Amino acid sequence: MWRMLVTVAAVAAGLTAVSPASAATVTVQIRSTGFAPGSLTIDHGSSVRWRNVDKTDHQVVADNGSFASPILHAGQSWTKALSTAGTFRYHDALHPRLTAKVVVKGPPPSLSLALSAPVVYFGTQVTISGAVSNGAANQSVEIDQQPFGQAAPSRLALVRTGAGGVFSYSVTPNLYTSYVARWGSVTSAGVVAQVAPKLRLVPGGGGYMKAMIATPVSLWHRHVSLQRLSPFGQWVNIANLTLGQQSGRLFRPAAYLPKGVSHIRVFLSINQAGNGLLASHSGTQTIVRR
Repeated sequence: MWRMLVTVAAVAAGLTAVSPASAATVTVQIRSTGFAPGSLTIDHGSSVRWRNVDKTDHQVVADNGSFASPILHAGQSWTKALSTAGTFRYHDALHPRLTAKVVVKGPPPSLSLALSAPVVYFGTQVTISGAVSNGAANQSVEIDQQPFGQAAPSRLALVRTGAGGVFSYSVTPNLYTSYVARWGSVTSAGVVAQVAPKLRLVPGGGGYMKAMIATPVSLWHRHVSLQRLSPFGQWVNIANLTLGQQSGRLFRPAAYLPKGVSHIRVFLSINQAGNGLLASHSGTQTIVRR
C-alpha cells in the first residue's frame, strides 16, 4: 500500500539504554584453604571461572541448587555465566567447610519505545508508548521529536510513568518524524513515524469527480496520476491531473476512459508529494462509460 520514503529499522518495543558493560569472566581459585576470593561482585551477565589449583578434587555447588560444577580435578576449570541479580552463596560439595559467595549486580537501566503505527495518513494520530526498566510509577520521561528538515531534536512532551513504569503520549505528525525518549541518563532507541497525504476521489454531478488531497504543504501546480485498473490487475497511468491552489482537481473521468466499465483511482508519487512525505493513493471508484 505504501511506497516508503526511506527504509527504517524498527525496534518496536525493544529495550535500549546506555550500553551495558562488556561481559567479563572473573577467575576464582579453589585452594586447599578455600575459595580465593571468598567474596566476589560481578556485573549482570558476567561469568565466573572456578579453577582448581589444589592437588585434590573439588566441586562447586550453589547453596540453593542453582548451579553445580562437575568434579574438578587438579588443574581443571569450570565457567558459569550469571545473569540473575542477587547473592549466591556456594560451597565445595567434597569439602563442605569451604564456602564463598558471589554477588551479581542487576542489569543496567533501560527504556523501551514504540509507535502504535509506523505509517499514518496526514491528520491521523499516533501513540508513542514505552516503559522504564525498573517498573516504577511517577518516573519523569522526556519525549523528543525531530520532524523532517529540523536540524536537531526538540522536546515534545514530559510525561510521567504509570503502574508498571509504562508511559504513553499521542501526537499527530505532519511530516516524517523521528522520536526518542529520555529517562535520566538513559536514551531509548529512535522510532520513526512516516506520513502519507490523504487522497480522496469524490463523485460529483454531471459526470465530474474531484481529487482532494489533505497534506501539510500546498501541492499547487503539482499533479496526481489518474490510474485505471488493467485486465491483468495492474494500475496503469492514463493522465496527469494538475492540482489547483487547494491541492485539488475537478475533472471528468470519462474523457480519459474507453467505453465500458473502468475502475479508477488517483495516485500521488513521492516526487510530487515532496520531502518528508510518502506516496499515496485514493480509494477506487467504478465508472461506466456508454
